[in-house]
Amino acid sequence: MDIAKRMALLFLFFILFGVRGSYAAEDTHVAAYYFHGNFRCSNCYKIEEYTKEAITKTFTKELDSGELIFEIVNVDKKENNHFVDDYTLYTKSVVLSLVAGNRETEYKNLEKIWELLGDKEKFIDYINTEVREFLDKAKEGKSL
Repeated sequence: MDIAKRMALLFLFFILFGVRGSYAAEDTHVAAYYFHGNFRCSNCYKIEEYTKEAITKTFTKELDSGELIFEIVNVDKKENNHFVDDYTLYTKSVVLSLVAGNRETEYKNLEKIWELLGDKEKFIDYINTEVREFLDKAKEGKSL
């Protein structure tokens, strides 16, 4: 096979399988969501800020590889409203989801965020501990 064909095949491989680092669509990954609505108080913004800080500072490698995905989602948008029912949301929430292939196998609503909001260090530790637990389960290929 000539070099041009090899390069074309390599390019195609990276497009098909390399978009999310070493994690292809059929692999297990963790999705971390911060859910909010249109109305947001100062505490709601603080939850988003602390969650984002915890995840982006601690899990850079996992975010880069696609092993962890972090999304901020407005559930008042019509296309996102299903999350309210999917996760039985009643307030602003942080939810972790373990996904195998294209199917969610487990999720957890991190309900302690509200009680820990007054202590940034404990809040961040809580987020990091829970995310690490989900990532460990994803690596083991097990559901929680």
